[in-house]
Amino acid sequence: MAEQKTVTFIITRQDGPDSAPYDETFHIPYRKNMNVISGLMEIQKNPVNADGEKTSPVHWDMNCLEEVCGACSMVINGQARQSCAALVDQLEQPVRLEPMDTFPVVRDLIIDRERMFDALKQIKGWVPIDGTHDLGPGPRMPEKKRQWAYELSKCMTCGVCLEACPNVNDKSSFIGPAAISQARLFNAHPTGEMNKSERLAGLMDEGGVLGCGNAQNCVEVCPKGIPLTTSIASMNRSTLVQSFKNFFGSDNAH
Repeated sequence: MAEQKTVTFIITRQDGPDSAPYDETFHIPYRKNMNVISGLMEIQKNPVNADGEKTSPVHWDMNCLEEVCGACSMVINGQARQSCAALVDQLEQPVRLEPMDTFPVVRDLIIDRERMFDALKQIKGWVPIDGTHDLGPGPRMPEKKRQWAYELSKCMTCGVCLEACPNVNDKSSFIGPAAISQARLFNAHPTGEMNKSERLAGLMDEGGVLGCGNAQNCVEVCPKGIPLTTSIASMNRSTLVQSFKNFFGSDNAH
């Protein structure tokens, strides 16, 4: 009988936010076309490490399993990416899994992405049209603008761009590329444009667009191919124009 082929995972584990990280190795039964999450599920079913010792199941985040929700981001063989889209057949063995170190670790591969949602609050990443009365149809967006705005709307707050950015760290308040690009998206919206100056004010605050060092790592790693550096350049120009408006007292000028 042929011996069952296995895959080796070396996983950086952490029992809690204040615990020391440690590596644990697992041998997982190989299946064709399996992704990293399939391997983690095998460990969850039978949490026995490579030394044959019973251990706790590995914890990780996931939701949609089709590269839309952004929850399953982790560092795989040194590169931050979505584990649902990482096929074992295309990965060098052994497969090393680590949590993204730009974010606080909750447990094992689960990280806290709260800084990304705080950044969206800073730039007011929404269109404020809530109310109890019918506002009627909104203004239409020209098709050419809609096409590039749709590309920006693909952001899933996965955190991969922040992990790759050298300016995002615990010594910096830089909000990162994702939020800057979202400010551009909502400022391009015909209704969202009403709050354009407020979003630009958020980008001009501490940790805003000036924190970018133009490393351009973000655009290289974005799983959705979002033109993040173009958005940053655009928001740099917009904040400069806004600062002139503020200085000359014409904040409401367009």
